[in-house]
Amino acid sequence: MAPKRRTGRNAGAAAALAVLLAAQSGLPPARAEGAAAAPDAVAGVPATPPPAITAIPDGPKPGTEMSKPVTEMSEPGTDTPKPGTDAPQAEAPPKPAAATEPSAAPPEAAPVQPAALPGSPAPPPADAPAAPAEASGPALPPPAPGDPVAEVVAARLADPNFSLIRRLNTKQREAIQAFYALGAFKSVWLTETGWTEAAKAVIARLQAAGEDGLDPLAYPIPLLDPPHAKPADRAEADLKLSAAAVLYARDARGSRIEPSRLSRFITPKLDLPAADAVLARLTPAAASAGGLLQAYNPAQPGYLALKAKLASVRAQQPNRAVPMVRLPKGPALKTGMRDPRVPLIRARFGLGGAQDATAYDEGVATAVASFQRERGMKASGVLDPATVAALAGSSPGKQEADILANMERWRWLPADLGRTHVFVNIPEYKVRVMRDGRVLDEARVIVGKPDSPTPIFSGEMTYAVVNPSWTVPPSILKSQFLPGLARDPNYAARLGYQVVKRGNGIAIRQPPGERNALGFIKFMFPNDHAVYLHDTPNRSLFSRSERALSHGCVRVDDPFRFAQVVLGPHWPTERLQKLIGKGERTVMLPEKLPVHLAYFTLEADSTGSLRSLPDLYGVNARVKVALGLSSEALPPEAGHKPKVAGPKVAGPKPAGAPASAPGAAPRPHRDLAQQQAAPRSGHRRPVAAATEPEEPAVVQPAPDYFGETGAIRRGWW
Repeated sequence: MAPKRRTGRNAGAAAALAVLLAAQSGLPPARAEGAAAAPDAVAGVPATPPPAITAIPDGPKPGTEMSKPVTEMSEPGTDTPKPGTDAPQAEAPPKPAAATEPSAAPPEAAPVQPAALPGSPAPPPADAPAAPAEASGPALPPPAPGDPVAEVVAARLADPNFSLIRRLNTKQREAIQAFYALGAFKSVWLTETGWTEAAKAVIARLQAAGEDGLDPLAYPIPLLDPPHAKPADRAEADLKLSAAAVLYARDARGSRIEPSRLSRFITPKLDLPAADAVLARLTPAAASAGGLLQAYNPAQPGYLALKAKLASVRAQQPNRAVPMVRLPKGPALKTGMRDPRVPLIRARFGLGGAQDATAYDEGVATAVASFQRERGMKASGVLDPATVAALAGSSPGKQEADILANMERWRWLPADLGRTHVFVNIPEYKVRVMRDGRVLDEARVIVGKPDSPTPIFSGEMTYAVVNPSWTVPPSILKSQFLPGLARDPNYAARLGYQVVKRGNGIAIRQPPGERNALGFIKFMFPNDHAVYLHDTPNRSLFSRSERALSHGCVRVDDPFRFAQVVLGPHWPTERLQKLIGKGERTVMLPEKLPVHLAYFTLEADSTGSLRSLPDLYGVNARVKVALGLSSEALPPEAGHKPKVAGPKVAGPKPAGAPASAPGAAPRPHRDLAQQQAAPRSGHRRPVAAATEPEEPAVVQPAPDYFGETGAIRRGWW
C-alpha cells in the first residue's frame, strides 16, 4: 500500500526531519518526489523509500508578501495554474524549470536545503562560511587623484546628511552622484577663475524663473568668491548649482505638485526628466545652456500667450522688480550673530565676498537697515518678524494667481501633443482636432457633472465603434432596474434592454439602436477611467450654454463629422451612416491619435485679452492653494461622495427594509418606461431598417469597459 500523501505544514516538517536525521547519521539527504535514485546505496543501511511530499505554501498574512516555497513540485505531466489565473487556452511547449531561491526558515528551525537533482552541484556543508553578499549596485570609481575638489564632491555625495535641495528625492540624488562619477567627481560648473559659460547661462535662467511662472527663490544660487574659495566651498557650490538646475528642469515639467493628490480624477503622466539627463544636456552647452534649461517649459501657443499676459500684468504693478525672499521662521538677528538664513538675505541684497556666509555682519545689517528705511520702518538693522514679512512681499492678485495656476496645468500635458491630436477643454465645452497648430474640426461637447466629473489626462484613440451597445451603470441598475425586475420579470425587455447574467449577479445591456444612450458611434481611447467620446440621442442639450451634464464621458455634437476627420478620407460620413442598423462595427484608426482631456479656465488670444471660463470642478482653486497662491477655502472635491458600507447588492431589497437612511429625502427617479415613451425632440435622423445583430466586420478589441470578463465596471456615458 502506498504511503499516505502528506501535505501542508506536516509535509514540510516531515521533510525537514528526514533531512536532519540523514545528516546526523551520515546518510545522503532525503530525495524529493520525482528525483532520480542515488546510483549507489549505502552499505548496511536499508534503503528508505522517498517520502511523497507536495509543498503547499500557507496563505500570506495580511500586509505581507507570500514567501517562496522551498521546492515546488507537481504531478508528472500536469501543469497546475496559479490561483486567480485562468487556465491556458492552448498547450504551451514545456519550459525548463527555473531555479528559485529558498525562502527564509523560521528562527526556531534550521534552514532546510532543497533536494539535489541529478547533475546539479551538491549543496555546501552546513559549517561552510557564507558567501559574501553581492553589492547593491556597481562600485563607484574613485575621485580624480590630486584633485581636492573632486574628493570633497565624492565625499559630499556619499554623505546622506549632506543637504542639496530638499525637494530632490533619493533617486534624483543618486542620479546626480552617478553623473559626477562618470567624470571622476570633477567639478562641472567651475574653472580656476570662476563659473563656466554654461554655469553663467544657467544662473541667469534660474534668476529669471519668474518669467515662466516659477519661483526664483526655489532655486538658490550658490555664493562663491573664487579667489578666496576653499576646495570645500567650490565643491558645494558646484553641487548646489547642479541641484538647482535639476529642480528647475523638473518643475518646468510639473513636479511642483502631484496632480493626483488634488483629485482622483486628475491622472496625467508627468514627463519628468532624470537628474543625470539634465546635467548631461546642460554642462557641455556653454552659453546656450540657459536656453536649453528654459526649453523644459511648455512651448504650446496657449502657454506662451499666458506667459506674455503674466509679464503684462506684472509690469503694471509698482515695485514688482524688487526681488522677494521668504525666510524660514527663526529668532531676530543682530550684528555678530550667525544663522543659516543669512545666505538668503545676502542673495536678496546682492552681498558677497564673506568668508562666513552665515554671519550677520555689518554689511548685512546696513543693507537691512536701508531696506527698512525705504519701507517706512524703523531702520534698526535688526531682522525682526516685521522685516521678514516685508521681505516676503505681498501675495499675487487674483488675476495673476489664476494665470499662474493655468500655466501650471500646461505642464501636465506632454511636451509634444502630437502633430495631429484631439484636444478637449472641459470648462470650455469644446473639442478640437488640431494638426500642425491648425484647427481641422471644432464641435460643442457635453462633459461630466460636478459629481461625476470628466477626468483630466492624456490617452491615445485607437478605434471607433458604430452602433455601440451600452451597459447600464451600477447606480441606475440598483436604483431602477432591480426594483423594476422584482415587480415584473419582463421590465427590462419591455424597455428594449437585455438582461445578462454575470457570475452571481446580472447586468443590463442596451442593444444598438436609435435610442441607445451612446448614440450611433463612440470613439475609444483605452484608459483607467473607462471614459470615451460618443454620440448621444439627446441632441437638444447642445443648445445649452452650460453643458456639464454627463456621467463623465464626452458627448460630441456632430459625431459623424468628427469621425470623418479622425478616421481619415477612407471613412466619409456617407460610408459610416450606411453601417447604421447593421450591428456593432469596429473601425480601426489608421494610426493612434493622441487625445488630451485638459482643464483651462483662462484663455489668452493673440491680442493679449483674457477670457475666463468657469471652474466647474474647483480644480483651479485647488491648484492655487497647492502652489501657495491663495488661502481661500477649497470647494468640495468633484466627484467625492461619502462611501456607504454595506453588502453588495445582488437583488431587490426585502420587504420592510428602509429605502434610505433615516431623515434622508428620497431621491426622485423618473421611470425609464416614461423616458422611452417620451417623444424624441429635435430632428430625427434617418435610420436603416433594423436587422438581426451580425458579427462585427472588424475584430472587436477586448471589451474592457463593460465588464464582459468579470464584475460590472463603473459605467460612463
